[in-house]
Amino acid sequence: MLETGQNWELFGYDMRQLGKHWFAAWHDLLWADDSPVRKHLDGVVQLRGENGDALYQAGSISAQAPFESEAILLPDDLVLIRQLRLPANVETYLDSALALEASANSPFATDDTGYGWQLVVRDGDHLQVVLVIVSISTVMAYLARQYDTHDPQAQEIWSEVDGAMVLLRGFGEKNREDRYAKRLLRCGLGIMGCALILVLILVAAAGTKRAELLQVEELAANTQREAAPASQMRSSLAHANETIAAVNDIIARYPNPHHEIARLTALLEDGASVAQFSMNGREIRLRGRAQDAAAVMQKLTDEPTYSEVLAPTAIVKVGNTGLEQFSLNITLGDGASG
Repeated sequence: MLETGQNWELFGYDMRQLGKHWFAAWHDLLWADDSPVRKHLDGVVQLRGENGDALYQAGSISAQAPFESEAILLPDDLVLIRQLRLPANVETYLDSALALEASANSPFATDDTGYGWQLVVRDGDHLQVVLVIVSISTVMAYLARQYDTHDPQAQEIWSEVDGAMVLLRGFGEKNREDRYAKRLLRCGLGIMGCALILVLILVAAAGTKRAELLQVEELAANTQREAAPASQMRSSLAHANETIAAVNDIIARYPNPHHEIARLTALLEDGASVAQFSMNGREIRLRGRAQDAAAVMQKLTDEPTYSEVLAPTAIVKVGNTGLEQFSLNITLGDGASG
């Protein structure tokens, strides 16, 4: 929880030191002995000791060969060892804190003091650290006597404490660290290059898709423009079909009376005459005279075009003329049209 007092802390971390914590985390990821990156990129070291030689990589035994650096393992009687238990929040300043610790506890002169440290365990809120202090002049005398070397930069100096290898600063470790830094730089540049290539591929793919989309949009616009006359013609055709359907419906409901007059003229014999003809839609009102009105009615009833023929009034004789007067109501069938 963020306090509102003078200490700006969040979950035990001073927020004013957030940048240092961030850089310390990256430093551990890339430079710590237990870093997964260093285990793959660090150079192999041949450790020479009184009990024989061994190969190490990133502080652990390795079977890889050939080696590119040499290290000398100091005997226990040449080193001073301190086991320290420190609060976890000093990890950001661990280098400087242990330098002060070595200077304060070294029995040797300041210019003759060499030291190294190794983080052994992170135990909750505490760090278990091994600090090794040596006399540089004593170490150089040992190297000259045992290995006939007088250059402190020619090899690294290590010490073993409870199975953990501790690198002593100020000797030949800089050569290996420089090579490791170059490998890190090459890998970083390679990763950046791959990322850049991936971004370029994605940009090119996006550009290609964009170009294809523009082509499709242009094709769709051209197709729409070319189809506009056809759409208009289709609309006009649909309107014409609607008009024709409406005309056909009107014709079906209101047949042409001229056709019906012509039909009746063909059906009636010479002795029959029509005195009155009226037509309303599909209904015909007919009044006329004939020698045999019943025969006329029967003939019209037999006509398939007419669905119904009725006589609203009885057939009557017309004086001594020998003719009969008839009145008929005729209904046209559904198939009849003029």
